[in-house]
Amino acid sequence: MKEARLPYRDRRQAGRVLAERLEHLRGRPGLLVLALPRGGVAVGFEVAHALQAPLDVFIVRKLGFPGHEEFAMGAIASGGVRVMNPMPGMEVSPEAVAAIVAREQDELVRREHLYRGERPAVSIRGRTVIVVDDGLATGSTMRAAVTSIRQQHPAHLVVAVPVGAEETCLQLRAEADEVVCAAMPHPFRAVGLWYGSFPQASDDEVHALLDEARREQAHALH
Repeated sequence: MKEARLPYRDRRQAGRVLAERLEHLRGRPGLLVLALPRGGVAVGFEVAHALQAPLDVFIVRKLGFPGHEEFAMGAIASGGVRVMNPMPGMEVSPEAVAAIVAREQDELVRREHLYRGERPAVSIRGRTVIVVDDGLATGSTMRAAVTSIRQQHPAHLVVAVPVGAEETCLQLRAEADEVVCAAMPHPFRAVGLWYGSFPQASDDEVHALLDEARREQAHALH
């Protein structure tokens, strides 16, 4: 299958393109789409809509390098998972790492409550799970998500993104059962370069999409 045409118009259009690459999973028993907020939710919404699968969020927080937060030195996810990237020549003291982890852990808990309220997280055991984000650069957040989801024993774990760095997509094949990167442009540089419109997604947008996805699922079950 040839690569998707870039740039995508926006995350919603990217999600529709990605859904076409995931059509072989339609109808799998217990199919579930988990989106990494915030940017992955609009993509995940379109995938879940196309495949008629439930959508939920999976919270992961990037650990930004002090003073250069855009560089991910690692990530944390629900369940106490922590993944660190080797960064040759960029040293961070254990105390600084601990402070950053503590801050991001607080934010992770805040977002869990913000996006889900009192509803429990969906059960993952024995299901086919598609983990979606709007792109893969270093892959640290996705690796943290995959490690955490693995601990909950899915039957089949798929990583799916509209665009990603080829090296990162290939590396993740060792950790997920299946990796779908719709486009792997060279040189990659940054996820946002491959979108015509790439605004910061808001909490309100995440809420609205999750609510709409839940209504769609409820309607499909009746």
